[in-house]
Amino acid sequence: MPSSTDSAPNASSLKRWANKLISQGGFLKHCLESILLCAALALPQPAFPAELPVRTVILYKHGVGFFEREGSLGPGESARLEFNASDMNDVLKSLTIQERGGGKISGLRYDSMDPLSHKLSEFPFQIGDKQPLSGTLDQLKGARVELKFGGETVAGVIINGRLQPASDKAPEREQLTLLLDNGEMRTVDLGAATGVRFTDADLQREFKEYFEALAAARSKEKRSVYVDSTDAKQRDVTASYMIPTPVWKASYRLILTAAGEPMLEGWAIIDNTTGEDWNKVQLSLVSGRPISFISQLYPPKYVQRPEVDLPDDQAAAPVLHAGGFETDAKKSQAPAARAGGRGGAGAAFLRDSNDLTVAIAGPSMMQQMGPSSIAADAATSGELGELFEYRMSQPVTIRKDESAMLPFLQQAIDARKLLIYSHTGSEHPTNAAELTNSTGKTLDGGPITVYDGGAYGGEALMETLKQGDKRLISYAVDLGTRVTETFGGKPAVIHTIHLSRGMLNTKGSVEETRTYTVRNVDHKAKTLIIEHPLRPDYTLLNQKPAEKTGTAYRFEITLAADSTQTFPVSEERIYSQSYSVSNMTPDTLLTYIENVALSDAGKRQLQAIADKKTQIAENDRALQDAAAQVTSLTSDEDRIRRNIESLNNVSGQQQQVQNYARQLDMHEQQLAALRDRQAEMQKKKTALSAELDKLIEGLVF
Repeated sequence: MPSSTDSAPNASSLKRWANKLISQGGFLKHCLESILLCAALALPQPAFPAELPVRTVILYKHGVGFFEREGSLGPGESARLEFNASDMNDVLKSLTIQERGGGKISGLRYDSMDPLSHKLSEFPFQIGDKQPLSGTLDQLKGARVELKFGGETVAGVIINGRLQPASDKAPEREQLTLLLDNGEMRTVDLGAATGVRFTDADLQREFKEYFEALAAARSKEKRSVYVDSTDAKQRDVTASYMIPTPVWKASYRLILTAAGEPMLEGWAIIDNTTGEDWNKVQLSLVSGRPISFISQLYPPKYVQRPEVDLPDDQAAAPVLHAGGFETDAKKSQAPAARAGGRGGAGAAFLRDSNDLTVAIAGPSMMQQMGPSSIAADAATSGELGELFEYRMSQPVTIRKDESAMLPFLQQAIDARKLLIYSHTGSEHPTNAAELTNSTGKTLDGGPITVYDGGAYGGEALMETLKQGDKRLISYAVDLGTRVTETFGGKPAVIHTIHLSRGMLNTKGSVEETRTYTVRNVDHKAKTLIIEHPLRPDYTLLNQKPAEKTGTAYRFEITLAADSTQTFPVSEERIYSQSYSVSNMTPDTLLTYIENVALSDAGKRQLQAIADKKTQIAENDRALQDAAAQVTSLTSDEDRIRRNIESLNNVSGQQQQVQNYARQLDMHEQQLAALRDRQAEMQKKKTALSAELDKLIEGLVF
């Protein structure tokens, strides 16, 4: 054994001492090998970052999951958290650290990632998509390169590279022009070269780094985040963050029996794609969709700065600073308040030796949730703000890249069987169930498999159902019930008539009836819900719905066994119409005068207008008759004049010519009388129109 005065043994001195004793015997050799192993373990080991295992997982319905890791760190020890590179934006946005035990967190550090475009811009060359080799080498003019052509090696400095287009006599070729060591310029065919090498080691290294950067940009490798501490005390650390995760899915089984109470069984489908095992984690499932988004926090951000030149030849002008007239006392005290020890409930601010303020989260999310007061066989549940949480009552283990189905609900529910007719083009209603959420929990939306009387009954889809809410689900077609529809109605009825400023405004109604005829051919009674379309501007007259949705009325009727029943639904549509009285005919006015909705004063006023319109119409007819007579006489005069003209050239026709002349004179007298009459009737029409306008202007009721 080394003496007590020796310094602490190191690995080499301990090994020499052990080898000396091992040579003394087999049993002693075995004992000393064990001592050597224990002593080696006792020697200082290189420090590795501590891993914080996952303790809590909360999955949401909008594509993210909350993870909480817990562990103890020794004096000065760092913790390492590993994430996929694609998750780093969410980690940097949501990561919080809680420390207990009196230690201090000095900060966080993580593997950085420079944007690929910025990295590649620093190289003296750029390799584009499908860029030929000659194009790449052309960017490196002046670089020295060696090309192998079989047993010959050609070395020189690059002058240029080009792509020779194809022609009728030669295919497309890539060429490189070099300045050889002997001063000769030579053009070589790159397609014939078996090897290309840069003699400059730095240029070779840059090419290697260029392709390494491209490979790293496509890589999905892990990124590390380190939690550092400069304190010498042991402490417990909790790290919480959000990262993208698959959405958890709900699946239900509704069990309907003739005698027993309906039961609802809920299963949650969970997928672990995080790349690590979840060993005995506290798992919670949240129903709801908080707002979430991706913010580019991980890649460094570069800002283009403007180029500014100094005005060397311009004199500087004086600057006038405005005087202050009001001071915000709260703002002036804010920095001192923020530098204090507490930053409000749930957060502590720690100051290190460099006066750096680091925000550390307060109580963890699970602690803030508090205990749940609602118990279930497989999971507890409770409100989580505007969301709802199912918390598994026992720790859960799900291996990486595996999925699991976990029960979160199994209890009685208020449900009743019925039929629903929704006018979907089929004459048969559907077998359905009316579910009232009496479970005390929010039921997340998902598919429901219905078991009726111990057998498979069908499938349905349910939206998220809050506590106390009610929902109908249809799961099969009932072929034992038929529904037909007939339509009818009544003539339109005018209820009110008003007139102002020459406009006649009426309000009336039209009644329509849709009759449902339901035939139940089964030998059992049924309950049917008819979903009648809800139409704008229509109101119900004879039926009161059991329920009203955004698109339909729901009427509930009871069907006797082997029976036929009619169910009429009458609706009234109220409408309004406006007419210009000046454009209405006397017959149209008469229909309103005879309407019982019109007052006596209104009838008298409309009657006066109708009479005046009748006089105008009669005067117009007289004008038309006079105009027709004028046209007829004028035409007859033209005929007589043509006859007189033809007879003047015939001897012995003087008597006939005189007869025609007398007829022509009579027509002229008649035409003069007709034109005088037309003038009088036109004058009368003007007067009647003025009287009508006056009546219309004074028409108010």
